[in-house]
Amino acid sequence: MGKILESLQNTVIVGVIVMAILMFLAMQGGSPYDLSFYARYIHVLSGVMWIGLLWYFNFVQIPTMPEIPDEMKPAIGKHIAPRALWWFRWGAMFTLLSGLALAMFNGYLVEALTLDASARLIGIGMWFAIIMWFNVWFIIWPNQKIALGIVEADADAKPAAARKAMLFSRTNTLLSIPMLYAMVSAQNGAMGL
Repeated sequence: MGKILESLQNTVIVGVIVMAILMFLAMQGGSPYDLSFYARYIHVLSGVMWIGLLWYFNFVQIPTMPEIPDEMKPAIGKHIAPRALWWFRWGAMFTLLSGLALAMFNGYLVEALTLDASARLIGIGMWFAIIMWFNVWFIIWPNQKIALGIVEADADAKPAAARKAMLFSRTNTLLSIPMLYAMVSAQNGAMGL
């Protein structure tokens, strides 16, 4: 078991195998899987990655950075943050795309996006998620690239970029709370308001 858990790749492979076994067992009981099921599974899986990292940044990394000695900060800026931001961005992308696909497969995409009364609550959650996705790709990531020195910028630009990235990350944290409420409520039959 140690060989499996010592490697992230092996851990994920075994997790996928266990999932495949569960899917096989569920299909033996006559449980059909459709595109909606797969979209929901990808949506939840990537959403956990996205929001988990969002909350890691806001509840752990950002508040802890002032306590880290200056000589240790490059380890975070050069190694941990860029990798975490890669998973963060792609978690956001797959969450958004799979959520839109899920709404399309279940027949409420247009109603949700137009905030029709029949899908208003899920639509509000979707719009919050779209805003959050936009913030990740077009505000947080470009500013993090400057703050972390991934792209060339003058020294004065780095603190301003770090602050802007942090403020929009906090905006996403704020929006994640009602967004998750809207998504969970919609799954319990409360599509409209």
